Amino acid sequence: MKAHMKWAAAIWFPAAAIIIFSVFACQGGKDQFSFAFLTDIHVQPELKAEQGFQKAIEKVNQLKPDFVITGGDLVMDVMNQSYERADMLYKMYQKNIDLFEMPVYHTMGNHEIYGIAMETGIDRKHPEYEKGMFEKRIGNRYSSFDYQGWHFMLLDSIIPTAGHSYAGWIDGEQMEWIRKDLEAAGPETPIVISTHIPLVSAYPQASGNPVGDSMSSLVVNNASEVLKLFQEYNLKLVLQGHLHIVEDISIAGLRFITAGAVSANWWEGSRSGMEEGFVLIKVTDDTFDGEYIDFEWEAESK
Repeated sequence: MKAHMKWAAAIWFPAAAIIIFSVFACQGGKDQFSFAFLTDIHVQPELKAEQGFQKAIEKVNQLKPDFVITGGDLVMDVMNQSYERADMLYKMYQKNIDLFEMPVYHTMGNHEIYGIAMETGIDRKHPEYEKGMFEKRIGNRYSSFDYQGWHFMLLDSIIPTAGHSYAGWIDGEQMEWIRKDLEAAGPETPIVISTHIPLVSAYPQASGNPVGDSMSSLVVNNASEVLKLFQEYNLKLVLQGHLHIVEDISIAGLRFITAGAVSANWWEGSRSGMEEGFVLIKVTDDTFDGEYIDFEWEAESK
């Protein structure tokens, strides 16, 4: 049995928005379980973003997946905000995830890293500085869990850089954890990765911003080394965020799905023709079938 997906992917080019469709018809089988992947939520009090997130949650609850994975950029931004603003955004997010009627597992995004921008003037010894805020309020910056014979790995794909910014990178501590986690999972277990910054994407080239020798914030710069760790294992799917586009790439049978954004154009309407939405994955045996779900949110009129 093959994995079948139905996608509408939007990629922005300088001259025009180009919509790419790939459609795969579903064939046979019985769904074992399903889960939703919600990335780039960017909850905030402005632009009715909180109400938009609640609308997405309502749609997820109607679909009744077994669980939810969030893909990072859960809050609008705490990189360049006061502690009071960061505290408010995290509390808003925590309040709303209680509305889900199923378990939720969280991936960290760059906008969850507190105080790394120079303008904040945050003391680096602050207990919630950098990734401390996420770990204190949400959970470990990387983790894994099992569900009905599948293994899910949620990675921290962000590294702070000189110049008070960030890049895509899986650090050495995490690489060692991945090795040990894979050994425990075993070579036959089907595996899904969730990463905020993509391991693989065509977007940088399509958008006229190709990845060169310098550290990039668009993709995980050591992705090839990360993927080598999985060579002897049954990695099926990599779920990605960050770029606010939908992308479906297959390399030697491994699927890389960049899953759009719950906030689309940061709660200001569609982005390159793609509406606010999330991905629903249905698992059958050792294959999967996915769909991008538009939860029919209308941005606030300006």
